[in-house]
Amino acid sequence: CELEPLLVFFFPLLLARSLGGIAGGIEICITFPTEYVKTQLQLDEKANPPKYKGIVDCVKQTVKSHGVRGLYRGLSSLVYGSIPKAAVRFGMFEFLSNKMRDESGKLDSKRGFFCGLGAGVAEAVVVVCPMETIKVKFIHDQTSANPKYRGFFHGVREIIRSQGLKGTYQGLTATVLKQGSNQAIRFYVMTSLRNWYKGDDPNKAINPLITGLFGAIAGAASVFGNTPLDVIKTRMQGLEAHKYKSTVDCAVKILKHEGPLAFYKGTVPRLGRVCMDVAIVFIIYEEVVKLLNLVWKTD
Repeated sequence: CELEPLLVFFFPLLLARSLGGIAGGIEICITFPTEYVKTQLQLDEKANPPKYKGIVDCVKQTVKSHGVRGLYRGLSSLVYGSIPKAAVRFGMFEFLSNKMRDESGKLDSKRGFFCGLGAGVAEAVVVVCPMETIKVKFIHDQTSANPKYRGFFHGVREIIRSQGLKGTYQGLTATVLKQGSNQAIRFYVMTSLRNWYKGDDPNKAINPLITGLFGAIAGAASVFGNTPLDVIKTRMQGLEAHKYKSTVDCAVKILKHEGPLAFYKGTVPRLGRVCMDVAIVFIIYEEVVKLLNLVWKTD
């Protein structure tokens, strides 16, 4: 069969990415309340007083009004998107990194940065923007006086009915900037740490725990590096996004009315989820690739 060589080459990569996505989906189910709280705090515009006093108060108010299930509002959109997001991210990164490696097959940190940037932009356009828009709208809707979304499919149908497909692509510019910088920072840090750990021995094995530690560090770096973009993205995807003329206008209004600290709303809950997410996905991905390399050579 003429397709057999292609299947032999791509199947291990597809399986590894899918398992990475599944791992990410499991992690999301465990840690989603931190994502919910982060989003609510980012949507909470400055008032006198603001709606939420902090992380604990946000949890208390949500559980009081909607029960524990309220902390999982918007979960389905991230779960459904976990596998395609991982597939696009790692697929694009591998494609770009294979083009940019030096003669010895090594990828330096600078090139890793640009490969990660390309991977982040690709996943933002193909998967992340509609996934995040739906998530933010669902979370924001729960705090409305009259919530209108009864579930994932009903909500998506209502968004498309009232706003068209572009309604699922609100905040695309901010999402591209956020995801591009996310993956650029993460892959830069991961590539740097891997190269530092391996030293002069490119074949040196990395323990999964070390991979997880490096992933957590990379995740933390991305949180501190681009949370302002995440705040802007969240505002541009909320139910009151019509107040902003553009991504730049949103940033200007936040700075003018709420001050520079507003750009770091939700940093703490985001830090917890992202560090675990990046660590788990990198461990699963790299260990599956190692296992499959015993049967199929993929690197």
